[in-house]
Amino acid sequence: MTIKELDDKLNSPGFQDPENGDLFYNYFIYQYPADKEYDIRKQIHDFKVDLSRPMNYLDVLVIDLFKEFCDFLDKTPFLKNPSLLQYLLKKEKDKPEKSDNVQSTLSRYAHSKDFLAFIHQRIMEHKAKKDEMRRPYVFLHGIGSMYPYLRVNEFLALYEDFNRTNEYKIIVFYPGNREENSYKLFHVLHDSNTYRATLLINE
Repeated sequence: MTIKELDDKLNSPGFQDPENGDLFYNYFIYQYPADKEYDIRKQIHDFKVDLSRPMNYLDVLVIDLFKEFCDFLDKTPFLKNPSLLQYLLKKEKDKPEKSDNVQSTLSRYAHSKDFLAFIHQRIMEHKAKKDEMRRPYVFLHGIGSMYPYLRVNEFLALYEDFNRTNEYKIIVFYPGNREENSYKLFHVLHDSNTYRATLLINE
């Protein structure tokens, strides 16, 4: 699917209706060449601006998963430390030989229900805004930056406990491609079959 085709879909009144689609899941994957990452980030911003105009009047929540993870860690206390993020950064700097332990800790927290609840709260706060804007979309990117702590199929599967399928659609911007039932992050790293997600392709 080209950028123009994705733009047309996002502007479609039918696709904008969160209840128009599968009743059991609301995940959509837009795949793109990994070397277009920064172009896509700019495009995400342009989508958000365009969709907010009077023709649509949509307020899109854009979530950079890696930045949200860093924010989550920074707000998580650990022992006597007010910030787990700062604690881990200092630990890795002071004891680089213990970097494997830091990586293991990051992966564990990335898979934690607390992090999933943190993302859910961000979405619910966005949905709860009181104005005339509609909020049918959540744009999710930063997938590549989260590797190897959390893969997209893992995130989507874990988020099922919090997901509200009839309230919004999550559009995942994925730097890679699909080969049969397997996704390849950066076109190199094999991922598991993305859990209950619709691949946005030419129709």
